[in-house]
Amino acid sequence: MTKDLIEKSLTALAPVGSLDAYIAAAYGVPVLAAEEEQRLAIRYREENDVEAARKLALHNLRFVVQVARGYLGYGLALGDLVQEGNIGLLKAIKRFDPAIGVRLVSFAVHWIRAEIHEFIIRNWRIVKVATTKAQRKLFFNLRGKKKRLGWMNREEVERVAKDLDVKPEEVLEMESRLNGREVSFDRQPGDDGEHHVAPADYLKNEDAQTDPAHSLEQAQWNEYRHGQLLEAMGHLDARSLEIIKTRWLSDDKTTLQQLAKRYKVSPERIRQIESQAIGQLRNTIAGS
Repeated sequence: MTKDLIEKSLTALAPVGSLDAYIAAAYGVPVLAAEEEQRLAIRYREENDVEAARKLALHNLRFVVQVARGYLGYGLALGDLVQEGNIGLLKAIKRFDPAIGVRLVSFAVHWIRAEIHEFIIRNWRIVKVATTKAQRKLFFNLRGKKKRLGWMNREEVERVAKDLDVKPEEVLEMESRLNGREVSFDRQPGDDGEHHVAPADYLKNEDAQTDPAHSLEQAQWNEYRHGQLLEAMGHLDARSLEIIKTRWLSDDKTTLQQLAKRYKVSPERIRQIESQAIGQLRNTIAGS
């Protein structure tokens, strides 16, 4: 995928207008079956079919949104996080090898997270360095007020504080923030050859309790199993279906005695019908 094609794809994928409408549209695109995803991935890899790559991207937008939502605690707009995640998705599609035998989302989640991480790191100082009116005033004026390089002495701190009508403690805090050195996002070897702690080790998905790839796969699997259950329930007769719904799918569960009275049979007969219906559902799902 060339740079121009990536940019064109991003234009098509970027959230425009209402973010809610974009997210609804992303979730409205169905998840690809494994066989179809494999076919499209092979077409793109072997034939450089850009249309196949576009379809792979569109059918995985929901996963980008899901990952991006996990990073809302960093003070950045969800739309921006989604756009960066989309870049990661496109990069993943470019590198995805269908012969690996895994779903695209499992491979792509690393690239999606990496792009979002880099975006957060690039904007971290801008977001956090000046959050109050006094801090913003210092941020834009402190460098010009300093008469020399290096740290200010107490006299200079008090002079700047008086000039800008802020507290000396705020001047010292802003000077510390502005002089704080940048830290590499990834682990870098130290003088001893060891890799030490880096921001990437702390920048976690705050909402997810498990690996995002596992969470996304689990969500997709749950959706598939839910569809199987609904299809299997369509094969039950009306009475069996009603018993299953009221006994297993209702918040206010109905007792065997209540159902026995409704259908004018014994509670044991209701239990037998329930057991048979559950067995039928299992057989239908297992055979699908």
